Amino acid sequence: MKKIIIGIILISNFAKAQVPAPSAIEKSPVWILAGALHIGNGKVYTNASLRFDKGIITAIDTSHAVKDFPDHIIVLAKHVYAGLIAPNTTVGLNEVDAIRSTRDYHEVGQNNANVRSLIAYNTDSKVIPTLRSNGILLAQITPSGGFISGNSSVVQMDAWNWEDAAIKVDDAMHINWPRMTLQYSWNGESSEADKGQIDKAINAMSEIFSNAKSYCNGGNLEVNLKLESFRGIFNGKKKVFVHADGAREIISSVQFMQRYGITPVIVGGNESHLVTKFLRENKIAVVLIRTHNLPSLPEDDIDLPYKMPKILQDSGVLYCLADVSAWQQRNLCFEAGTSVAYGLTTEQALMAVTKNTAEILGISNKYGTLEVGKSATLIVSDGDILDMKSSKVTRAWIDGRPIDLDNTQKQLNRKFNSKYFKE
Repeated sequence: MKKIIIGIILISNFAKAQVPAPSAIEKSPVWILAGALHIGNGKVYTNASLRFDKGIITAIDTSHAVKDFPDHIIVLAKHVYAGLIAPNTTVGLNEVDAIRSTRDYHEVGQNNANVRSLIAYNTDSKVIPTLRSNGILLAQITPSGGFISGNSSVVQMDAWNWEDAAIKVDDAMHINWPRMTLQYSWNGESSEADKGQIDKAINAMSEIFSNAKSYCNGGNLEVNLKLESFRGIFNGKKKVFVHADGAREIISSVQFMQRYGITPVIVGGNESHLVTKFLRENKIAVVLIRTHNLPSLPEDDIDLPYKMPKILQDSGVLYCLADVSAWQQRNLCFEAGTSVAYGLTTEQALMAVTKNTAEILGISNKYGTLEVGKSATLIVSDGDILDMKSSKVTRAWIDGRPIDLDNTQKQLNRKFNSKYFKE
């Protein structure tokens, strides 16, 4: 009873703050005059300008010679960036961790290949405005749990419903590779039971994929929803994201997928620094999870997670940054900023949350960089977006629509400032 009461109180408190309504597209063309225009592909133009109209970037002028100001909306900006992208996140699927009824990202069972996270995505989540305030405008909504968690989708974060939010529907199937680390006894011998469990898990995965392959290749009179979900994987329309941290797991999972003609994306990759040659030669991209973390092994360098982006960058491995937690996702830009202190350039770190992510998710034709012909999904900041001391997002647009950057935290700040700091 006590838990129920607490849950009701928390939900009622969340209900007090309303998520801003989605906005309409700008009626007039917009010129943004930028002190620094960060293209997102490593280039930065100073004292440049960007024009967009009807949701599409139509011009980038590095000379500042804009002639048709009178009929345009003019925005002065210190820094302009492409909208940040959050991969592998539960935002919109998870509201309050302590309340089961607000968690909709983990299904029961080992094979949930038919699960679609998109239809559970809550566009009224109070977490979404918090992320937008830090420049995150796109996200890959991802389920979890079991051998096969289900299908993620890429959404933009200003919509009335999940249909309007969808950018790329069912973009990838997410698979959790079995842990292959053996437990050793005092005399250095491993447990046969542990070996058996690993073999059993991989055999079960092999059976699922073999059945799915046969189903997709044959003419089936009866539809099997779980097996039907694999069809996009085998014909190349859908990616496979394999969640694996250890070097053994990474190599094993990649080799397993290659037997079915699949080039997976590795999610997690705690030990990806040990197999960089393997990843590069097999053209495997890595989604690094939560670099603001401790190393996974006691013998690792204490700052290994911070150095991981630099290691992959120097090794020629395509990578991006992510943070699974819905609430912690707002710190994504600052995790990228930390990697600058550990060797990356500012623009390389920016690519890890924009261009690289768009390429891995398969949406780089429209998002991830500021280029003519691409979507006007961008942010304006008074300071460096990667620096928590100076970052201050003041304006944002998604597909040319101005975004309300208010959120629950700002509302509470105004409320209690008015109470305790009256003039």
